[in-house]
Amino acid sequence: MTLSTILCPLDFSAASAALVAYAAALAVGTGAELRLLYVQEPAPAGQTIEAEAALTAHRAAAVAAGVARVSTELAHGEAAATILAEAQRYHADLIVIGAHGQTCLSRFLMGNTAEMVVRTAPCPTLLVRE
Repeated sequence: MTLSTILCPLDFSAASAALVAYAAALAVGTGAELRLLYVQEPAPAGQTIEAEAALTAHRAAAVAAGVARVSTELAHGEAAATILAEAQRYHADLIVIGAHGQTCLSRFLMGNTAEMVVRTAPCPTLLVRE
């Protein structure tokens, strides 16, 4: 199986840099394009500027790791649904997504974006734990 597009949704948690490094290594090894995605649920306008700056920093890290083709996107909407839509839109061959290790109770009460993506993704999904 060859990879041409890897989608890496980010949440800008402390583990995001490690997740980008992992996805970048896969992109370098396969020659795939790395698409970094941040989904912003409704929030104050100032947070958009912060998200764009964080995406730019993660893009720079991927380029420094040797990824030839890196793109970023700031989307708006519900996280899991937007990630799945973007995976279909860009014909992603792989989604590399982080997991935060929530307990069963918190996952039941709050939902879990990574779990929803893994269960319903249109392509293989690699779940990377913190």
